[in-house]
Amino acid sequence: MKRVEICGINTANLPKPNNREIDEMLRHLKEGNLSLRETLIYNNMRLVLSVVQRFMNKRCNIDDVFQVGCVGLIKAIDNFDVSLNVQFSTYAVPMIVGEIKRYFRDNIGFRITRSMRDTAYKILQFKEEFMRVNKREPSNSEISSALNISEIDVINAQCSTLEPVSLYEPVYNDGNETVRVLDQIGDTKNNAETWLENVTLVEALKKLNEREKQILLMRYYYGKTQTEISDEVGISQAQVSRLEKNAISNIKKKISY
Repeated sequence: MKRVEICGINTANLPKPNNREIDEMLRHLKEGNLSLRETLIYNNMRLVLSVVQRFMNKRCNIDDVFQVGCVGLIKAIDNFDVSLNVQFSTYAVPMIVGEIKRYFRDNIGFRITRSMRDTAYKILQFKEEFMRVNKREPSNSEISSALNISEIDVINAQCSTLEPVSLYEPVYNDGNETVRVLDQIGDTKNNAETWLENVTLVEALKKLNEREKQILLMRYYYGKTQTEISDEVGISQAQVSRLEKNAISNIKKKISY
């Protein structure tokens, strides 16, 4: 395999444990040493690599196939019976192959209707003729008007002809650093604004006394009612309500500064 790095893993540095070492780790894992699970996964990635090579002729992203193969490996590790007189690789390889084949069946074979394929072909023909005459690409609205179809149908038909792109697909490599599609996707949930709000909220919570923290924790984390908190803490429901309101008021004051 020409590629050395798959999913950020340098495959040249993967360990090469022998069967005895694998059997020993599996036995300890089944006896309760769960810390060996990740070690077993990493130590058997060469097994996944050897299976992945069988699918190199398919039109797919090798990173995706490798990840799916690792899922099969994990299932094999979790389900392997050490009492059987069978080498782990003999049991794991069919599991890995099966997981990869299931992936191809469920995800690679996109089912595109005949009518959509025909529409995509008509759009392609129109675009080629339009660009020949006008020296530019037509807009979706121009395609829609010319072919008498809706703009959403134009968009869907064109999208149906696009190849899927893996999140690990390299988009830039300067020899020292590889930038992948994944690195260019923004995080709308944890942006700078929400991060600042979270930090401010944490600092505001630190200013509350222990009783107020306890009330808010029970009320909003554990979802208990004021009556339930009252019974558990040993104060009246009115006191719980007052403490809750005071705590929320103090937090609002801190955040508004």
